[in-house]
Amino acid sequence: MNKLLYILVVFTFLTSCSEYQKTLKGEDIGAKFKMGEEFYNAGEYAKANALFAQIVPNYRGKPQAEKLMYLYSNTFYKTGDYYVAGYQFERFASSYPKSEKLEEASFLSAKSYYMLSPVYSKDQKETKEAIEKLQDFINLFPESEYVPEANKLTQELVYKLEKKAFEIAKQYDIISDYEAAIKSFDNFIFEFPGSPFLEDALFYRLDSAFKLADNSIERKRKARLETAKEYYIQFKKDYANSEHIEDVEEMAAKIEEELQNYSSQS
Repeated sequence: MNKLLYILVVFTFLTSCSEYQKTLKGEDIGAKFKMGEEFYNAGEYAKANALFAQIVPNYRGKPQAEKLMYLYSNTFYKTGDYYVAGYQFERFASSYPKSEKLEEASFLSAKSYYMLSPVYSKDQKETKEAIEKLQDFINLFPESEYVPEANKLTQELVYKLEKKAFEIAKQYDIISDYEAAIKSFDNFIFEFPGSPFLEDALFYRLDSAFKLADNSIERKRKARLETAKEYYIQFKKDYANSEHIEDVEEMAAKIEEELQNYSSQS
């Protein structure tokens, strides 16, 4: 019985493949649309895509074009070809501004850009573009059911930008390029005032400023100590209970001692 079932499954599969190849190579665009939709509904998006790709030009300007273009766009998304999916969904939204699928297509277009965002350590051009696309969607459809997800995706992308910027600044501190570290942390603090990395950014900025002052030539030392003290005051004001507080207080004591020496000399 199992052998009979196996033979039946293989026969069905081969027949299906044969019909697919016959339709794919044929000239009947209606048959290709019908079979493409069947494959689409069955979750076989690559086969559906191949069929749809052949007939898209034939349906331009026809009533079925809207449905075909939506299905065609979504086959790219479903198969992970997010570059093309984002582009095709944008074309769909532009071509069919009154479509009932407009909102969904616009969201999937923006989400396609989100899917292209790389890990934080790589160049973040796609991440910034995805944030813009998602924000455009939110602005266009503020009441959409997709807005909560769009906001969540945006937050994930912003976090990625924050992490990259923070790690770059921290690396300057690690390699003892303290001036570059301070500048990078200043930019980070200005650009991401609500970041979860803010506490660490303020700490490492102070750390870099303290080390810069400690390694300075005499004519620059006092001014840099005063800058480090300002950073300490800001950190202590915002994060008095920080896990870094012992290190911070130790730096502050050394800064104050050095500044007192300058006061006693004047």
